[in-house]
Amino acid sequence: MSLAEITDRIHKACAAAGRDAESVQLIAVSKVQPNERVEAVLKEGHRIFGENRVQEAAGKWPDFRTAYDGIDLHLIGPLQTNKARQAMELAQSIHTLDRPKLAKTLARLAQETGSCPDLYIQVNTGEEGQKAGVLPAQADAFVKEARAMDLPVKGLMCIPPVDEEPSLHFALLAKVAERNGLTGLSMGMSGDFERAIALGATHVRVGSAIFGERTTAG
Repeated sequence: MSLAEITDRIHKACAAAGRDAESVQLIAVSKVQPNERVEAVLKEGHRIFGENRVQEAAGKWPDFRTAYDGIDLHLIGPLQTNKARQAMELAQSIHTLDRPKLAKTLARLAQETGSCPDLYIQVNTGEEGQKAGVLPAQADAFVKEARAMDLPVKGLMCIPPVDEEPSLHFALLAKVAERNGLTGLSMGMSGDFERAIALGATHVRVGSAIFGERTTAG
């Protein structure tokens, strides 16, 4: 698979759903990928990337930014409050706002610095004990709480359970977003992004299908 092939599949999925291909952003998930693979994708002209860990992002992206204009970095992994300031300095979007404590920290830092990345609230659509995210029943209240802090909540994010049909979770996320007036839907990965696009995804997160298998665990 290649960047061009993934892009082509996104365009076909958008056409099948009657959507404009420009309405879906491809986040190339570069976590634990060697720099030469990431740079190869940058050289192809792609600029939207996703990282799981703040520390890894900090070791990689400042240098790439000096060499390539227009990099749009999305943090898509769990975010500890003590890494929030660094995350806000590095990323244009954070997809894993998942608890009031983190919301309060981001709001305080946004007041202090005068800026804040775009935020996506992570919803634990499968209600899995080991997974981060607000429960669907609590999502409306948390959206309201985050908005009351003047946080720039742009949408919702989910990671469906591996053993369930993802479309059910994508449809649920879309329903929660719609009733809260949110247009951003960060959902769909390498194995299911076409189904996510059919149900309204605005951001799909694709890693190994673009870069190849990861070289280390993580």
